Amino acid sequence: MTFSAIRKSVSTGALSYGRQSCRRGFSVKAIQDFDVIIVGGGPVGLALASGLGSHSMVRDSIKVALVEAGDLSKTRGWKLPPDSYSNRVSSITNSSRVFLEDIGVWEHVDQSRTCPVKEMQVWDGLSDARITFDAADLPPSGVSNAAESSEMARLTENLNLQRALLRHLESIGSIELLQNTRVESIRREDRDAGHGWPLIHLSDGTTLRARLLVGADGFNSPVRAYAGISSYGWSYDVRAVVATLYHSPRGAFQGPNRTAYQRFLPTGPIAFLPLSPTVSSLVWSTKPTLAEALCSAEPAVLAHMINAAFRLPEASVRYLHKLILDAHSTGASISGEDMRNEIAFREKSHGIPGYSAYASVSSMLSAGVPPNDAMAVPPLVTSIQPGTIASFPLKFNHAESYLGEGAGNRTVLVGDAAHTVHPLAGQGLNLGIGDVRSLVQCIVQSLAHGGDIGSYTSLRPYAAERYFVNHKVMSAVDKLHKLYSSTWDPVVWARSIGLEVVNELDSVKAALMMDAGAGNLERSQWDLLANGIKGLSNGLNAAKMLGQGMGGVFNARVNEIARRLSQR
Repeated sequence: MTFSAIRKSVSTGALSYGRQSCRRGFSVKAIQDFDVIIVGGGPVGLALASGLGSHSMVRDSIKVALVEAGDLSKTRGWKLPPDSYSNRVSSITNSSRVFLEDIGVWEHVDQSRTCPVKEMQVWDGLSDARITFDAADLPPSGVSNAAESSEMARLTENLNLQRALLRHLESIGSIELLQNTRVESIRREDRDAGHGWPLIHLSDGTTLRARLLVGADGFNSPVRAYAGISSYGWSYDVRAVVATLYHSPRGAFQGPNRTAYQRFLPTGPIAFLPLSPTVSSLVWSTKPTLAEALCSAEPAVLAHMINAAFRLPEASVRYLHKLILDAHSTGASISGEDMRNEIAFREKSHGIPGYSAYASVSSMLSAGVPPNDAMAVPPLVTSIQPGTIASFPLKFNHAESYLGEGAGNRTVLVGDAAHTVHPLAGQGLNLGIGDVRSLVQCIVQSLAHGGDIGSYTSLRPYAAERYFVNHKVMSAVDKLHKLYSSTWDPVVWARSIGLEVVNELDSVKAALMMDAGAGNLERSQWDLLANGIKGLSNGLNAAKMLGQGMGGVFNARVNEIARRLSQR
C-alpha cells in the first residue's frame, strides 16, 4: 500500500515528548506526509539522509525529510584559512570511510583538511608501559585509493564532514531539508486503536506525519523521550578540554606528522591528534576543576602544560596540576614564563637532558638528526589557535532499546540519541555511522520486499545487529577509563604487564585494529591473523592477574574475534 493511499483526516492524541499533554496551540495547516523523518542535522543525521538518498529505490518510492533547529546554510558555507582548524575533530575509521565512499559523500570532503593516522602510540602515565599500533601491520582495507589503504583512520573536522554531507544531499536533491526549525512537540495521531503514526509539530506551525521517525537528535533526544525509551548511564567526573595546537613540522629524518599520541594519566587521558604538518588537535580528559583552570589560564600556560603532560613523570605533572589549581582557586595568575621556569626546574631535577625529546622548555634539539626517542612523544606545542580552547562534560549513556514500541512505535534511534561514549578510543562518530549503514540496509531491504519500513518487524534486524556491537565497544571503553584511573600499585603493575604482552604480538594488534574499524573483516584477512589470535590467548594466560581489568577487556575482544572466525 502506498503512503498516499492511507492519508486520512487526523485528530491528534495527547502524547508529546514525555507522553504528557501538549498545551501549545498550532496553526491549522495541512499535514505533510513523509515516509521517513529524521530529527537532527548533525553528522549522523546527515549521513542517514545521504545514505538513503544514494539508493535509487529510496529516491523513487519514498519521501524523506530532515528537520534541524540550526542554520545548515552556515555549515554549507563553512570555510577557514588553510592554517586554521576547528577544535571539534573526529577520527573516521577505514570501515566508516568505505561506507561514505560507497554512498558518494567522501568525494565532497576537502581532502586537504584531512590527515591519515599511520601510527598510534598509547602509554601508561605511571609505569610508561607502551603499546604501538602501526597501520603497516594491516591487510588492505578496501578503500578505493590503494595509496590510502595503509592507514588506521583519517582525522578531519566535524564541520568538514558535515559540509560534505550537505553538498552530497544537494547533488541528489531528493531529501527535503527543513532547517532553522525546532521540533516543538511530537504526538501520536488518534487512530488505529492508539497505533497511529507520529505527528511532529514544528516551530513554524507546520505538522509532519511520519511513517518512520528517526531520532538523530543527540543525548537529550526528544524522539527518545516521545518513544518512551529509557536509558541508563552516568556522568564521568571528567571534562574534555579541546584546542587546536600549532607546532613545528617534523624533521626530515622523522617522517610526516601522522602519529596519534595518547598518555593515560590518573586524572584522565590526554590525546594529540595530527591534522597537518604543523597543526594538531588536543583532547584532554581531566577533572572538572582542572579543566576549568586550564581553560582560564593564559594560552602559553596551557601550551606548556600540554608539553609537560606528555613528557614529565606523573609526580611532576601532578605537582603542576596543583600549582595551577591553587592559583585558579585564589584568583591569582600564573604567567607562561612562571610555568616555563617551573618545568625547567623539574626537567633538571629528573635529569632530562636538553637533547632528549622529553625536554620541552630546556630542549636543545635542532633540525638535524633527531634523538632516538624523537617519535616517542608528539611535537612540542609552540602556540594555541585563538578561540579554540573549550571544554565539555563526558557521559556514558545507552538507550535500553533502539526501537519504540506500543504507543511509541514507528520510532528508531541512531548515534548519540542511542548511545554516548567516552572519547578516549575515538569511536563515538564511527558507532553512529555504523548505525546509519545498518539502518539504511534495513530500510532498503524492507522496501525491496514490499514491507512497511516503520514496522517493528522491519526494523528489528537493525536493533539486533547494532545493539550488541555498540554495547561491546562502550563497555570496553568504559572499563579502560576506569582501569587507567586507578593508582593502586597492583592494578598499575597488572595493566602494564597486559599492555606489554599485547604489544609484542603484531598480528593480534592488527586484529584489534581491524575489529575497531581500521579494516574490513574479510575471510582472507582473518586467515592472516588466526595464528596471532592463538598467540594472544597464550600470552594473556600469563597475565591472568588482570582480572576484570585489561585482561578482561582484551580477552573479551579475543573471544569475540574467535567467535566470528568460527562462523566463517
